[in-house]
Amino acid sequence: MNFLELLQVFGGNVWTYGGTFVVVLSILVFVHEWGHYIVARMCGVKVESFSIGFGKELFGYNDRNGTRWKFSLIPLGGYVKLYGDVDPASAQHSDNVEEAGQIRPMTAAERDQAFFSKPVWKRASVVFAGPAINYIFAVLLLCGLYIFNGKPITPPVAAAVIVGSSADQHGFQPHDKIVSIDGKTIYSFEDIRREMMIALDETRHFVVIRNGQEVNINAKPEKVEEEDRFGFKHSRGKLGLISPRHAIQLKDIRVINGISFDPENVEAIRVYLLEHMGEPLTVSIENAGQKDSLNVKPMAEFNPHLGEMEHGESGLLFVVDQSANEFIQFSPVRAFGAAVHQTYVITTGTLEAMWQMVTGTRSAAELGGVIRIGAVAGDMAQQGIIALVLFTALLSVNLGLINLFPIPMLDGGHLVFYAFEAVLGRPIPEQIQEYAFRLGLVFLVSIMVFANLNDIMQLIL
Repeated sequence: MNFLELLQVFGGNVWTYGGTFVVVLSILVFVHEWGHYIVARMCGVKVESFSIGFGKELFGYNDRNGTRWKFSLIPLGGYVKLYGDVDPASAQHSDNVEEAGQIRPMTAAERDQAFFSKPVWKRASVVFAGPAINYIFAVLLLCGLYIFNGKPITPPVAAAVIVGSSADQHGFQPHDKIVSIDGKTIYSFEDIRREMMIALDETRHFVVIRNGQEVNINAKPEKVEEEDRFGFKHSRGKLGLISPRHAIQLKDIRVINGISFDPENVEAIRVYLLEHMGEPLTVSIENAGQKDSLNVKPMAEFNPHLGEMEHGESGLLFVVDQSANEFIQFSPVRAFGAAVHQTYVITTGTLEAMWQMVTGTRSAAELGGVIRIGAVAGDMAQQGIIALVLFTALLSVNLGLINLFPIPMLDGGHLVFYAFEAVLGRPIPEQIQEYAFRLGLVFLVSIMVFANLNDIMQLIL
């Protein structure tokens, strides 16, 4: 999809794409800043303003504590300005107050409410609260989803193996159950996909159960580049295992073990399959111009319907037990544990993918900006509330994680300065902090420009 086509899609669904993006981002920014706000209030710090968005104020009001709550013109972030800070980034502070056009020193009572006057542990708590609340919010979202909706689980079983794929070359067989990858327990087929997406072309150690026996396999996925419908490219590792959710339509079968079949003669295909149930088969299929060859081992107990098909009827070949697919309902305690685990998985996966960009294993062109996030948000909204909740949780984790990076201007940068202050017994000189914040600002702006140029260039070229 080129840039003009993308504009048509966005233009025809402006509320779906733009509206969803702004709403999701505003919710997450509010949650993040509310974390700073509530802990600041608990620590006795006065909050001057709480803004969703940057730039000119659109509307707002003052609460009884003197905090100005407002929505601003540019809805791409937000901030909380603490009393005594010169700017929302807490890069500098001042113990002077402007009143009726005059500058005067703070009184003792005013100074006691200023952020800079608080002990280092309180300042660190206020700063850490923003990323922390993003993680808590993600866990609560996932926990609620697992309690009220449940979680679909596809067993981590190879229904089939693509001929010539990495899985085929490294000895995977149909019905292999993957129980761990590099020591990480695998609970579902989705876990396999996620691990391979991060692995790219790096060797991984698999433990599989085959005919009741444990088998160890060292396999190296194939690194492939894929393009979504908007034209954004991303890399992932492709192993070549087929999920148990798949079945084969008999009318799509062209060749079985080297024997060609007429797709119009489904009866001949059915008879051959019934005669060779329980045997390893290589099946070539074709659907919508796409051709694949699969190693399968269909079992008679999974396909009782094949023996009851009437002549001329088209059916499905099930290569594993379809009843094995599960939809798990969680108790509140189990849902919380699953939500925490999923949050951990998202965090480690994000960190590994970013490290791959740093080392050059993964292309930095996959770093997306506002356009790409807006496109994904719109797609999730069209898929339904469940997909949108999952996307919001994912974005919340990433917002919290990125803000913990030790980069000046971000919360993590402030925490580094506070750590030095706690060790040295005195704050880092303000001039050094100011230079660091300037460098941090340049770095962050550069990353933002680079990410958004990535989006535009991939759409144009």
